[in-house]
Amino acid sequence: MLVVAVAVGAKMTSNSGSGANSLAQALNALPRSGSVALIVQERKNIIVMDAASSTLTVAAAPALVNPAQVMASQRAAASSSSGSSGTTVSVAPPDPGTAQSIGYNMLPQFGFNQTTEWTCLLAIWNHESGWRYDAENPSSGAYGIPQALPGDKMAVDGADWQTNPATQIKWGLGYITQVYGTPCNAYNFDIANGGY
Repeated sequence: MLVVAVAVGAKMTSNSGSGANSLAQALNALPRSGSVALIVQERKNIIVMDAASSTLTVAAAPALVNPAQVMASQRAAASSSSGSSGTTVSVAPPDPGTAQSIGYNMLPQFGFNQTTEWTCLLAIWNHESGWRYDAENPSSGAYGIPQALPGDKMAVDGADWQTNPATQIKWGLGYITQVYGTPCNAYNFDIANGGY
């Protein structure tokens, strides 16, 4: 059927003129089969889309980024934020009144620089407990923000170790200091071993 339509269209084009009008007349002359109806509908869709596209305007040219500038800024950021543990990413201080804020504010009490060590501490305890004071590992029984095992170890820093984020964070920072030296050292161990 399609071959007949093309042949009729070619005949009509050669006899009565050229272009889409002759083809349209040829299609209209054919019986309305399913294939012809689809072709006619597709033609109508193309006409509508063509008309719509002529009304489009360009609002603004897209912004282009110079790859050399991107690479230079990445190198500058990496060199300015690298410390003893490699490249670190600066993270803004947390919202006041949160467990993260308590941890951030306790870092200097343990001799840690907030700028260089906060990102590592944030990442460790995001991974371990999501900074939830009541986080408990069902497999091991590790408890709290620092995931102390057993949890009652934290009682040395306060009888409220089960419910007080400050008590848990104080114990956790002491543990990190004693075992790893810094939060970034603990973080690097955590990444390499799946836990600290």
